[in-house]
Amino acid sequence: MNHPGEPLAREMAWMAEMRLDYIDLTLEPPAAATWKLQPAEVSAMLKDHGLGVVGHTAFYLPIASSFQSVRDAALGELKRAAEFFARLGARWMNVHPDGHAPFIDDPTIYQRNIESLQELVAFGKDAGVGIMLENVPGRFNSLAQLRPIFDAVPDLGLHLDIGHSNLAVASNTAPELISFFAGRLAHVHLHDNRGGHADLHLALGMGELDVDRYVGELRRAGYDGTITLEVFSRDRHYLAYSRDRLLDAWNRHAPGEHPQPRG
Repeated sequence: MNHPGEPLAREMAWMAEMRLDYIDLTLEPPAAATWKLQPAEVSAMLKDHGLGVVGHTAFYLPIASSFQSVRDAALGELKRAAEFFARLGARWMNVHPDGHAPFIDDPTIYQRNIESLQELVAFGKDAGVGIMLENVPGRFNSLAQLRPIFDAVPDLGLHLDIGHSNLAVASNTAPELISFFAGRLAHVHLHDNRGGHADLHLALGMGELDVDRYVGELRRAGYDGTITLEVFSRDRHYLAYSRDRLLDAWNRHAPGEHPQPRG
């Protein structure tokens, strides 16, 4: 994923040098907002660097705000992003659920998210880009919490963040989400942490996630899509190591292969 505070051309350059397949392009200020970039120029950069693209949006857009005007503004920004990604040829754009509505009961918060997502999915369908919802710690991180939204928005894809599924839970929720939503799994984020509440975005192996297990479960579920290494470190050796570790696990769990259990 690009750092939204850095020039996009420079971000793409180092990704290409690392032989990554695509950019998880987050369109947000200060340097990568829709009003700062031109789709034609970004398309040219993608072609020059041989990169594909997956759409990402700011996690703090309040699609369930108690202020209708604020919700409308958030949806307007997301619609502009959807049009932008459609012009880049992206298949999917992510959205984050919004649970920040003080003094409001859970059913109301869920209904506001559902209404906003229904509107975005319909807009995305017309624009030519799918909308996927990312699981986040708190209200939207387990099958029981996410299923009502996905039941109400049938064309919504799941953006599974395996790092998030390890936070503020008794046990990692990725297995249940992979199993239930296998047919709607659109994209995956992978990064490490130590549980609890701290979203550390560590390199693989630096926390407590059993990377091999979750990659194996993705493979067994038939997933063969994009996986973003959301590793936040200025030292890119950690990202390179994570890339190689992911590829090793992915190849060892190829269909028909049966890795030996580790002691």
